[in-house]
Amino acid sequence: MAFGAALYFTLNTEPEIQYPVIATLCMVIIIFAKNLNKILRLIGIFLFGFLYAVSFARLISTPIIPYPLRDINTDATVINIDYGSDKNRAILSVPLNGGLANVRLTLPEITQPIQIGDKININATLFPPNKMDAPDTFDYARWAYFNNLSATGFITEYQVINHTNTTSFNNLRNNIHNDAKSVLTDALILGYKNALPETQHDTWTNVGIAHIWSISGFHMTLIGGWLFVLFYSIFRMIGFITRRIPARIPATICAWIGLIFYVGISGASVATLRAFLMTSLIFLAIILGRNVINLRNVCFAFLIIFLINPHYIMQAGFQLSFAAIFGLIWFWNRNKTNIFDEPERKNKTLNTIYKIIMTTVIATLFTLPFVMTHFNSVPVYTLLGNLILLPIFSCVIMPLVLIGTLCAVFNVHIFLDMANYVYDFALNIATHISTLPFATLNLPHISNIAFTIIILGMFMIIFIVSTKKANYLIGGTCIMIGIICIIATPKPVFYITGDHELIGMVYNNKLEFNKARASNHYFAFNTFRKLNGEPESEINTRHKCPDGVCIYQSDKFTIAYIQKFVPLNKNFGALCKDGSITYIASYFDIQSKLCANKILRNGFVIYKNGKIKYTPTNRWWHIPHEQKTALTPVP
Repeated sequence: MAFGAALYFTLNTEPEIQYPVIATLCMVIIIFAKNLNKILRLIGIFLFGFLYAVSFARLISTPIIPYPLRDINTDATVINIDYGSDKNRAILSVPLNGGLANVRLTLPEITQPIQIGDKININATLFPPNKMDAPDTFDYARWAYFNNLSATGFITEYQVINHTNTTSFNNLRNNIHNDAKSVLTDALILGYKNALPETQHDTWTNVGIAHIWSISGFHMTLIGGWLFVLFYSIFRMIGFITRRIPARIPATICAWIGLIFYVGISGASVATLRAFLMTSLIFLAIILGRNVINLRNVCFAFLIIFLINPHYIMQAGFQLSFAAIFGLIWFWNRNKTNIFDEPERKNKTLNTIYKIIMTTVIATLFTLPFVMTHFNSVPVYTLLGNLILLPIFSCVIMPLVLIGTLCAVFNVHIFLDMANYVYDFALNIATHISTLPFATLNLPHISNIAFTIIILGMFMIIFIVSTKKANYLIGGTCIMIGIICIIATPKPVFYITGDHELIGMVYNNKLEFNKARASNHYFAFNTFRKLNGEPESEINTRHKCPDGVCIYQSDKFTIAYIQKFVPLNKNFGALCKDGSITYIASYFDIQSKLCANKILRNGFVIYKNGKIKYTPTNRWWHIPHEQKTALTPVP
């Protein structure tokens, strides 16, 4: 199912399916038909994933602005506020041509106090979410479309029209943030993803425990476990209840209700929902006295989240969460005993150490391909970082932050102060680990094909149940083929964004750009660096184009890039007739019958052998709604 949906999301062009919803329903009927061959059922599930993703994309129909809207004045409603370490952003509901659209805008530094539900008047600039900067890279436009976000941008000024006192989890989060005034509360309890300073986040990433800043299974396990122990102890003392039902049943129900509250104030991200579903299934198994940990529960949670939004499978948090839990359940179900569990060698301390180490190793191995693909780097000292730092967070920081957040509501901050002190101590340890030699390995870009082959190999190892070792051999072979594809894949030598404003040229294995870093291409610089195997912190030379024309030449091709209209007007005729010029690219849309075969449009990359790979630009989430329905801002 996941492979089917992923195929749709990564296609270069939109599939022409006239009635995708009807086709999806027909596929469901076929899948549940009796006496259906397993191979045919497998194909049916794959096609269901594909068709469901197509149908979902059509049905949600998030509005898309066709072009930047500068200095507009309009009324808006505050839906949410995202507090960050350097700047705050607000999710606003803005009227657009008779309807409403959600936009994510940066707030000015000096602002009036606002709260969720307020009506405000804004002067703002809106940008369409950026499309993919290069083939097989992150498509922010797609992410925004499936997360109901129509535009990004910034507010220059605003005025509050009407304060609204609404009751919701978002408002509760906002109030707790104002009371606690703590980065740890924002990150570990309220789920604000930008609360931690970027330099600190990089440090935690380099030691392999950045997952603690994304509320998921780690947090659910701790809080769910604490709540269960608390309520279990209470109900054990109430004889009227324990004489009729086991204390674990009401304790589990109360802990589950507490987790619902935690999910609400944490922002209910994908990783949080996945962890909550898994925890709910575990609690249900505890109540019914059934096996708690098995692959069936994970698959059930996966199915629910997939049906809620199939695009979740393309997000890093979703992939990392499920990769880790699939790997851990697979490993411990096949290794239910170990040498320390034997009666004559039973040792609880060694057994605990063994389980901690193996849990870290397995989680690291199964998430490794996803980390490599999304972040193009691997933290070398992950095991060391997890063994030293996770106990500090689990046993000290998290309890102090949780208690401190509750106390901060009553203006008592001593526990949060203690948590900050311990956090600074842990950060010093993480800094020392991250500065060790070879703490991080930078990796080449991983193509979709190589990534798919590696994941297919992992699935074969996990899901193919057999007494023979053939599944391990086939799975291992697929993983090796994927690694070979990564090594053998060449790097582009010429990059250009879809708007043809930014180009990157490789000279002596180093990128040179035609312009300095700008806000509208903020991520494009880093994307090009990753594809070329350069760190994001790399300082690249700015390539000056003589008279506004850049010429890049390799053994197989020569491309001319023209920056502005005057150089285009002066040079296009000569470049068009020049037989040594293979391609012409320009910021402006050029129409020419004489050399139409030379003109390259949209975003693309060119490899050393002359092969061109275009960036997809005509997917459903790229099409401006002026082509579907007229869309203009309403004052």
